Amino acid sequence: MLLFVIFFRQIKVVTFLLLLLFLCDANYIFSQSTTIQNKHLVIEINNQLQTRINSSFSGAGRLTNDFSSAEYLVSKYFTAKDFIVTKKKKLLIKDAAGSGVLWKFYGINNTCKIEKIVSIKLYDQFRDAAYFTVQYVNKSNREIRVKKWVNHAYKIIPSADTVKFWSFQGSTHTDRRDWIQKVNPGFYDKNFMGMNSSDYGGGIPIIDLWRKDAGLAMGHTEAVAKSISLPLDYDRYASTASIHVEYEYPTDTILNTYDTLSTYETFISVHQKDCFASLRMFSNYMQTKGIKAAAAAPAAFEPIWCAWGYERNFTVKQILQTLPKVKELGIKWVGLDDGYQQAEGDWHTNKDRFPNGDADMKAFVDSIHAQGMKAVIWWAPLAADPGSKVLKANPNILLRDKNGVPQFITWWDAFLMAPTDSAAIAETKNTVKLFLADWGFDALKLDGGYMNACASDYATGHHLQYPEQSNEQLPQLFKTIYETALRIKPNAVVEFCPCGTCASFYQLPYTNQFVSSDPLSSWQVRLKGKVYKALMPATAYFGDHVELTDSKEDFASHIGIGAVPGTKFTFPATGDSIIDENLLTPAKEILFKKWFALYNEKMLSKAVYRGDLYDIGYDKIETHCIQKGTDFYYAYYKPAFSGTIELRGLDANKKYAVTDYFNNKILGTIKGGDPKLNVSFNDFLLIEVKLVD
Repeated sequence: MLLFVIFFRQIKVVTFLLLLLFLCDANYIFSQSTTIQNKHLVIEINNQLQTRINSSFSGAGRLTNDFSSAEYLVSKYFTAKDFIVTKKKKLLIKDAAGSGVLWKFYGINNTCKIEKIVSIKLYDQFRDAAYFTVQYVNKSNREIRVKKWVNHAYKIIPSADTVKFWSFQGSTHTDRRDWIQKVNPGFYDKNFMGMNSSDYGGGIPIIDLWRKDAGLAMGHTEAVAKSISLPLDYDRYASTASIHVEYEYPTDTILNTYDTLSTYETFISVHQKDCFASLRMFSNYMQTKGIKAAAAAPAAFEPIWCAWGYERNFTVKQILQTLPKVKELGIKWVGLDDGYQQAEGDWHTNKDRFPNGDADMKAFVDSIHAQGMKAVIWWAPLAADPGSKVLKANPNILLRDKNGVPQFITWWDAFLMAPTDSAAIAETKNTVKLFLADWGFDALKLDGGYMNACASDYATGHHLQYPEQSNEQLPQLFKTIYETALRIKPNAVVEFCPCGTCASFYQLPYTNQFVSSDPLSSWQVRLKGKVYKALMPATAYFGDHVELTDSKEDFASHIGIGAVPGTKFTFPATGDSIIDENLLTPAKEILFKKWFALYNEKMLSKAVYRGDLYDIGYDKIETHCIQKGTDFYYAYYKPAFSGTIELRGLDANKKYAVTDYFNNKILGTIKGGDPKLNVSFNDFLLIEVKLVD
């Protein structure tokens, strides 16, 4: 009996030890994670298919602390967040984006009976970034009504600075807000990339949140525009800021048994300094999908005068009598703006401005050419006024919603022609021919916030497979405009001006001149320049009319960042206070002549913008740098500054002569290895740095 008791106790001890070993091993299994790294991007994935994102930049703090269910599915009755990893794979890949590695993680939600497959691509060519596609397979015996999916839901740790984060947000809004903003507790923006109003939608599908030490960007990388949201939420009482990518289906999508739902391809990337690096990487990656910048047009870099100073009720006489002064200032372009047409959609001349019709318009353009300048004409493509001839002749030409109501362009009091309608495309081609071939203009100014995106089209006969395809196919209309223009005039300039908003990334390949587009401040001129030069670095960037800057004469914010300068000055005085507000006075004339001469001499708009050197948010003084061969040009902006500036990017082994090129003042000589200078200035300082022989 005693022996039995001893034996029984030994079995219990062994069983306990085995059980303890099993639990320890199980705890190890379920707590271990896989670490994936692409240069400075570090992704950890645990056995619950949760992720944690950080960077390995020297001196950078953690971006996230905790693992989170970053990718999940929301249905009518449940949210599928909890998964257990069942297997994982690592494969070598080579595709249009280059060579790299594909990780695939498989997991199962045993409650909902949904399998989740997370595919992560890491490319050698695109370091610091990862590209995700997530699939959900319905393995239950009932249908699932899916409402939305979410990718990259992370809680980002704020900085200890007064400004907790800076951000880039690429959505468009009626208030024409800054694209680069401070983010502090209490901030929220949905950043919806669909239609935010009748006139505004689309944009650049990226959200970027950064601190002084590191930042995280995310967005979608589909080859066509998608109506995702990129919410940024920093609740007033939260300890972190939340960002993610989400797509909400217009109506519930049905996932039947064994059906698979795939998210769009999305990305995450880490960086230091501001959003320039992430935007440049995004653009370079999208080039592998065929979305590339148009060839640079030499004429697009020449300065511009626009007759909009005389507004819609201009007279031809007013414009013609201003031209000698335009030429005297060294300006190469003359712009005819809104007011010449019979109606939006009916683009032939009205009798009030041009009594003899098209013949008068051709003579007007000839008079511009006779003075050695080029002519650009304003146009609102796809817009058609109620009662216009084009609508009477083509009753099915309009884009219509599910109730049959046409999309209204509020700004122009016009309707939107469907971009895929055959008649709309034909009208568009004919209008380009009218402007460039028949009248002789050299460039098109495409104008209107509505050009970025359009609503879903439910009208019949518009060659669509599904209503949302109207927006996906919208860029093809601008491709038609661009290609038609260059067939008529190979050196034509096509300016894309979406009325104060962030231009749609998908329209950018079909323009050879971006524009700050009705900026609300000098700050907007500069930040928009940084964004566009990150995305399409060789394309001309027009700073728009200088009269839209803070002082109405802030050419420093044009020329210092490598923008093409422009103006809408009027001359001589008319006696109309509204028009004479932009009068070229003798004092202005001296100043304007100096600025245009400097621009034509330096031509910084054609040089390399070094957006990688400075952080537009966190650096103590806003700084921009342009490199022209071995020469560097720095632009500093602050209402008042006295102290030390740092000239980054110079060769540490070389000496440089430094000049304030606006005031033609020598500032001394510096060594590239110690590129600091004591200066004092108000508003701006423009510096030229040349190698010393």
